[in-house]
Amino acid sequence: MHIRRWRDQRPEGQEPVVTEHHADILIVGGGLGGVAAALAAVAGGARVILTEETTWLGGQLTTQLVPPDEHPWIESFGATARYRRFRDAVRSYYRQWYPLRSVSREVPHLNPGAGRVGPLCHEPRVALAVIDAMLAPWQAAGALVVLRQHVPQSADVDGDRVQAVAFRDLDSGRDVVVTARFVLDATETGELLALSGTEFVTGAESRDETGEPHAADVADALNMQAVSVCFAVSHHDGEDHTIDKPDDYAAWRAVEPRWWHGPQFGWVAPHPHTLEPRRYAFQPNPDDEPGSIVADQSKDPGSDELWTFRRILARNHFRRGVFGSDVTVVNWPMIDYLGGPVLGGSPEENEAHVAAARAQSRSFLYWLQTEAPRPDGGTGWPGLRPRPDVSGTADGLAMRPYIRESRRIRAQYRIPEQDLAVAVRPDGPVTYEDSVGIGSYRIDLHPSCRGDNYIDVPAWPFQIPLRALVPRRVRNLLAAGKNIGTTHITNGCYRLHPVEWGIGEAAGLVAAFCTTRRSEPHEVTATPGLLRDVQDELVRQGGELAWPTVTYY
Repeated sequence: MHIRRWRDQRPEGQEPVVTEHHADILIVGGGLGGVAAALAAVAGGARVILTEETTWLGGQLTTQLVPPDEHPWIESFGATARYRRFRDAVRSYYRQWYPLRSVSREVPHLNPGAGRVGPLCHEPRVALAVIDAMLAPWQAAGALVVLRQHVPQSADVDGDRVQAVAFRDLDSGRDVVVTARFVLDATETGELLALSGTEFVTGAESRDETGEPHAADVADALNMQAVSVCFAVSHHDGEDHTIDKPDDYAAWRAVEPRWWHGPQFGWVAPHPHTLEPRRYAFQPNPDDEPGSIVADQSKDPGSDELWTFRRILARNHFRRGVFGSDVTVVNWPMIDYLGGPVLGGSPEENEAHVAAARAQSRSFLYWLQTEAPRPDGGTGWPGLRPRPDVSGTADGLAMRPYIRESRRIRAQYRIPEQDLAVAVRPDGPVTYEDSVGIGSYRIDLHPSCRGDNYIDVPAWPFQIPLRALVPRRVRNLLAAGKNIGTTHITNGCYRLHPVEWGIGEAAGLVAAFCTTRRSEPHEVTATPGLLRDVQDELVRQGGELAWPTVTYY
């Protein structure tokens, strides 16, 4: 890896310096897919540059404040060895540094937050510490360079190849150019696809195009799932942490989608499975036993009770008196932003929707503190304290919106609902000869910014086909996150934490393999021998390519 500088012509008063980096593999985006891709690529002998727009790596887990949403078998199978090492390291971090009760310390599958959404609910800063630790040896060895606060601006493309990507360094204000043999798009919104001219799809395809039972009657490129700006809170009886009333509070308080069963700021919302009214409960700091929590949504959906569903720190896991409150993440239907998509429009339009989503979450926090009906007949919890220390932001809102739906490459293979849905395939899912990983989640789509209600469909545990990571045309770019070749419908089950990690890890390994073999992803998908070599290497590094024979439904 080398770094050189040259002078360019820039307006008077601006320092005329551009920094160039070169590596075998450039990974744009430091979320879970990007981190996993980097770990796999350096392990394969490649020199790697990983860029991230914010100061934190980790994406969903950190900058978006979303604790892991995992399938019921995650402790036994259904994830890569590296993802398991990450999970083990999170638990070890709590055991080493936190004052756990002895009974909690001995729990093999410690769930630090005792959250119901999954068996490893934990704080974003712990995830960040573990991710940084996993990358540190490769940085020390010079095999990996991590460029934080680097925002992609443009791409230099020659025919079917991405030659270089230009970034703006937000810290210094300087321009940075990175050249690499292979480029991986691990951004949250498929940003590099747009910059490089790689063909992609956004929004909803039509039923005529995909044949999917739940596809839209008419295609709509701007019909995307809601984003959510999450935030963390604790609760302190007798204290008043009420924020200033937002100027636009009345407008948000009045929002009442036609199919919502009332105002969006309320305890009733559509049930994702039935669309009938569902009443939620909210009671801060229940005096529960953390070890009794069932973090398995197939047995106990649990999300009717909001405080414990995405709780990331359970005070009763720790010595009495250390923590005055649990900490929980607000990622609820009430903050699903329905006003418009945060990608697909002009930069100004996209930024306006992000700002509006933040405003909605801020107003909902104020509603919780002042107007929310309490079980005792009163209103509001003024003791709810936003936690900037948890989010890493001044206002306690997440650094970035939780992005459920990205641009999606026009891939060599597009995964349709017919491959996965239990109702369509009662005997099991499609199997792929080019599997490079596995995952499991329902087809779970949140309400959309064009007025669609939930779409929630049982799906079989599935495989990740390599062809879904490979663009039809561009030769040296791979998708490494939610931007793979799914449809609007199947994106709903390929977007969760362990799947994103598995996609990124496969992309990083394939890119490193192609670097060593002087090959290309298109050759791998077209050549059975090369594909088998890639799959053998994935298995050698701890990947899983097929599900064991178990009863799923």
